[in-house]
Amino acid sequence: MLRLGSDPFVEGLRHTDPVALLVALAVTAATTACGARRWSLLAARLRVEVPFRDAYAACYRAQLLNATLPFGVVGDVHRGYRHGRDSGALARGLGSVAWERASGQLVQVGLAAAALPLLVGGTWVLALPVAAVLLGAAVVSRGGVWPQVVLLSAAASCGHVAVLVVAARTAGVTAPTYQLVALALLVLVASAVPLSVAGWGPREGAAAWLFGAAGLGAATGLEVSVVYGVMSLVATLPGILVLRGDTRTARGGTAWASGPTSS
Repeated sequence: MLRLGSDPFVEGLRHTDPVALLVALAVTAATTACGARRWSLLAARLRVEVPFRDAYAACYRAQLLNATLPFGVVGDVHRGYRHGRDSGALARGLGSVAWERASGQLVQVGLAAAALPLLVGGTWVLALPVAAVLLGAAVVSRGGVWPQVVLLSAAASCGHVAVLVVAARTAGVTAPTYQLVALALLVLVASAVPLSVAGWGPREGAAAWLFGAAGLGAATGLEVSVVYGVMSLVATLPGILVLRGDTRTARGGTAWASGPTSS
């Protein structure tokens, strides 16, 4: 990335527009709901139940912390620790978040693998990720909550892909949508590597390399990643409401949401 200079960053910031930010906010509200529901299901299996409303608030808080602190997982560690502490079962509280994050990542990796033909094929292979999800759901159909977990994870991944595709269009990329979908899935897998600084690092490197390998230019990939990074950061800002609620609770006030609880 050092070889590309600062121009892709400057151009990425310049191309980010209010419409793209509103799309990111709306889509992230939906993907956060998917993650919260997934966590509620898995936490219940571990007997550390968390109501959906509390899970939704806690997931927003975790996303904000992930997007602003090193390594990109601090928010999730805090979420698991707090839920475990409040439920009186620290190991299971942490485990519920670990299972929630791992299940989402596994489905995302599966979708990325299924979408690889998109880089060399045509629009007909857009059916491959859908087929992979349906196959995965059928395989685990006897697993109680697992079909729901798979489908929720797939829906969340599709939302993140949509935001990245919008980022690419915002940056002026005119490549076919099927190609951008495949690139987005691969970039998102790389972005999950916990070596980032406030969400930045592996994602930008992967985007530059993948877009370059696809013939779209490394600088273009970096610019798209910058636009996506800004959109994603703005989309986590509702988490501030939860953090403010936490502060008010600590001072003895009434909070909008005080974090996950258990029954």
